Amino acid sequence: MSLPESQSRYQVRFAFGIESGSAIAEGAHVVVWVDALPEGATPGIGALGGTAAIVSGSIGSRAAVAQWILDRQASLGDRAFVAVVAAGGRGGAFAVEDLVAAGAVIDALGELGIDYTSPEAAAAAGAFLALKNAGSHVLSASVAGQLLLATEGPEALDAARAASAAPEFEVLREG
Repeated sequence: MSLPESQSRYQVRFAFGIESGSAIAEGAHVVVWVDALPEGATPGIGALGGTAAIVSGSIGSRAAVAQWILDRQASLGDRAFVAVVAAGGRGGAFAVEDLVAAGAVIDALGELGIDYTSPEAAAAAGAFLALKNAGSHVLSASVAGQLLLATEGPEALDAARAASAAPEFEVLREG
């Protein structure tokens, strides 16, 4: 019997952080790791999903990531189960910028017909839809964005904005 926190009955799942991400990644074919303001290496990311493919995701890469997953689904000849994991803030804190970016990926999946989403994933997609015209502002106005600005300066924040808007994504592990 699967645990409710695994969201295993849904094709598209959503959670924050490595611990919750591990629960939803169980049985997934693809894990999408979303970190709008990365602070360097993320220990434990490789453990997500066992043998699932792991790709990075962002607002800018949302369409490319969704298409990559749709292609993966076609090669499986069956539904691809997707775990979208938002990095979250320090110590697992809520991070609005990661919620919105994860929601962007989930929304793009829905646009391609991969839309049997958990309530958690639907809420993230709703957050993206509500804030999609404020994506850059969310980065700079969020707690994490303000911390980055205060500690690293405006150049670091500009680099984060550019990375978030970039259409490229990275395959962190082939599954």
